[in-house]
Amino acid sequence: MDRKMIKFIKEQYPKGTRIRLNSMEDPYAPIAPGTEGEVDFVDDSGALHMKWNNGRSLALIPGEDSFSVLPPKLSTLKLYMPLTADFYEPNEYGDLDDNGVTLEGAELRGYAPQISAALLKERMPEEAERGLMHWYHEADSIERKVHSAFFTVESRDGQLWGVAECRVAGELTGAELGTLKSYLEGQAADGWGEGFEQREIRVNGRSELYVHLWNSDEWSIQTEQEQFEQEQTGGMAFEQSM
Repeated sequence: MDRKMIKFIKEQYPKGTRIRLNSMEDPYAPIAPGTEGEVDFVDDSGALHMKWNNGRSLALIPGEDSFSVLPPKLSTLKLYMPLTADFYEPNEYGDLDDNGVTLEGAELRGYAPQISAALLKERMPEEAERGLMHWYHEADSIERKVHSAFFTVESRDGQLWGVAECRVAGELTGAELGTLKSYLEGQAADGWGEGFEQREIRVNGRSELYVHLWNSDEWSIQTEQEQFEQEQTGGMAFEQSM
């Protein structure tokens, strides 16, 4: 193969690419058809060195062996954000009081079902498969690796947290994680979350909640490890891993 073809194969089948074998031309000890595995690396002759699920490592030769590329396995990455909400309840005349109070994570735990349902209702039809990633228009590794991202809520450590629940193929580098966090912060502050915080959530009969996924007072978006393990160890830094 010439250099351009080998370069193309290396780009087409990066490390971790999942493959199912259809047939192999090796006359001595071929891998059985239907066996699945992952690409370990592509050598300078264009051969795909494999980690087969049966423990073998026999290489594939593109153009000679027949195989199919499988969709990547997805893992869940949760990014946690502090929640606040404006709470309005009826006054003595039965009308909603103009002066609401601010509720924070611990005070919002009892409203988790209503907030979760409101977040689900807010999703648009075109977001059904990829959620917030439907609106991500960069042709980069984030677009390829992050299959979907949806806002939801979760109770942890006595508080209700906003969560960006992402389905990710492979691992994100530190730079990729930073880019994803920045994008989701924008969606929480000025995009998706800006519309959501204007939707009333009816609770306790006639009371109303207006929930903010973002606020400027010590707001952050962190992985589960960053948010909760740092707290348990006095703030010691940990590296992101999946």
